[in-house]
Amino acid sequence: MSQQVQGVIAPGKNEPVRVETIVIPDPGPGEAVVKVQACGVCHTDLHYKQGGINDDFPFLLGHEAAGVVESVGPDVTDVAPGDFVILNWRAVCGRCRSCLRGRPWYCFDTHNARQKMTLTDGTELSPALGIGAFAEKTLVAAGQCTKVDPAVAPSVAGLLGCGVMAGIGAAINTGEVGRGDTVAVIGCGGVGDAAIVGARLAGAARIIAVDIDDRKLQTAKTMGATHTVNSRATDPVEAIRELTGGFGADVVIEAVGRPETYQQAFYARDLAGTVVLVGVPTPEMKLELPLLDVFGRGGSLKSSWYGDCLPSRDFPMLIDLHQQGRIDLGAFVTETIGLGDVEKAFARMHEGDVLRSVVQL
Repeated sequence: MSQQVQGVIAPGKNEPVRVETIVIPDPGPGEAVVKVQACGVCHTDLHYKQGGINDDFPFLLGHEAAGVVESVGPDVTDVAPGDFVILNWRAVCGRCRSCLRGRPWYCFDTHNARQKMTLTDGTELSPALGIGAFAEKTLVAAGQCTKVDPAVAPSVAGLLGCGVMAGIGAAINTGEVGRGDTVAVIGCGGVGDAAIVGARLAGAARIIAVDIDDRKLQTAKTMGATHTVNSRATDPVEAIRELTGGFGADVVIEAVGRPETYQQAFYARDLAGTVVLVGVPTPEMKLELPLLDVFGRGGSLKSSWYGDCLPSRDFPMLIDLHQQGRIDLGAFVTETIGLGDVEKAFARMHEGDVLRSVVQL
């Protein structure tokens, strides 16, 4: 039997989101129904609403979530009803060429629930990143559920479902920040601040935060930045070089997703340094760089999808570090809101005074 719950949909491009009744089918083979307890409002949800991902409207928004497994379908063995889980959008297959090469974080065949959630009139919904967690319950592939210690607050745990994991992973997994490295992070929103946390955790000696908003730079210092640069007032490339003996940073993490800031990251790194793109660009953006500079500067230009994380490995580890007091995931939660407040949360996101608004159910 199916069940009906309340959820937040984006009905069309740039239309205001609204709360609707959602029909959740019983889980089929390899699927699970999860009672959502908390879900962060991520910039990717706004991209969906704006049509920046695709035009497969209506979308059931929300993907950065934690909750309790309510029921599972046939052949599900890794999770059971009652398990506290973080939802992930990289459910690895274990069979593709990347998984078989021992690189499951690059899995080329990640999977979602096969059945569709719908509106009461039968209209099929497209769940954001295969999750759709701005809802009282959601249907996902069982592999999208990662068990963690239930003692942690859902509002904190859910953040690892996307933004915080993306930032920490960009530093630790993709950028491979090492002890004593100098790291620059361009863009100090939730993902950028998480990259700062990751760089500090990895042992970076100097962490330079770059943004155009002094409020965000002040927050970045509380997250572990040792130096700040307001790029509205100062050329960030020159400022980063001045702070690194004229050389540039070993790793520069671009957490904005714009050609202009990517170029800054490219030229702010040391010779043979690494650039990590974790900010999400939009489809129309183009990048132009002199090919001779790409060749002559050497090093690595990397993109970081989901912080190159392996949820089964990284989620429990980061929750443990949080509980030990070695990282403060709670510092990313600016406010908790209800399902009816998501549109306001998108507006606050533009104002720049929140790291994360979290829907609490």
